Amino acid sequence: MSSSTADLPSLTPNQIQALVVLMVEARKLTNAELRDLAGFALTGKDNKKLVELGLVETDRSRRMLSHELTDEGWRVMRQLHTGAPPRAGGSASRSLFTLLGNLHRGLDRLRISHADFFKQTAADPAGPPPAAEDAPATAEVAPPAAPTAGGDVAELVRAAYRELAATPGAWVGLADLRDHLDNTDRAAVDAALRALVRQDGVRIIPVANSKSLTARDRAAAVRIGDEDNHALSIGAA
Repeated sequence: MSSSTADLPSLTPNQIQALVVLMVEARKLTNAELRDLAGFALTGKDNKKLVELGLVETDRSRRMLSHELTDEGWRVMRQLHTGAPPRAGGSASRSLFTLLGNLHRGLDRLRISHADFFKQTAADPAGPPPAAEDAPATAEVAPPAAPTAGGDVAELVRAAYRELAATPGAWVGLADLRDHLDNTDRAAVDAALRALVRQDGVRIIPVANSKSLTARDRAAAVRIGDEDNHALSIGAA
């Protein structure tokens, strides 16, 4: 989709602030959480407009409404600073747009997407494994688990990256990576890439200048979060 200002919606200061909080939290927020974070809930005309524009998805299945950015909402937030801030917001809106512009430039320079930068790291709900002394005395010691198919494919991805990258941490296009793994199931490679990006030293990003992408690049992209991603970097272990 075009990144011109022509397709950016006209929003009120409150609507923009709600979108900013949803972006930086990168998760579903209830109205109670929005009140704590932004000082107001997303209700009434503000909520209705953001939903109608396809920027926010509101869950009305419970008494307390909850809201989350859609893919279109993420796209607008990546481009919002290129439009004019609402006059009603005064200096606060102009300051916020300045911040969003500098955020965009910084992430573009680091080649990190907004979604990747703000994504939440989920804690393990099960907690740490029990200590050895807590295990039943009669329990048998299980043999080491065999590598899973997903783990095998992740190792294939790492091996292909090492062959293609000039140096550890260098960027490798996913199109070249897929050519190197042409005998490996694409869905398995996608699953391995999504698992790898959660590991230290691994980054998978979209190409900032989408006009430079070839049809081959677009076909090789992997969808992570709300974006198509085109390049892989794995730092030295």
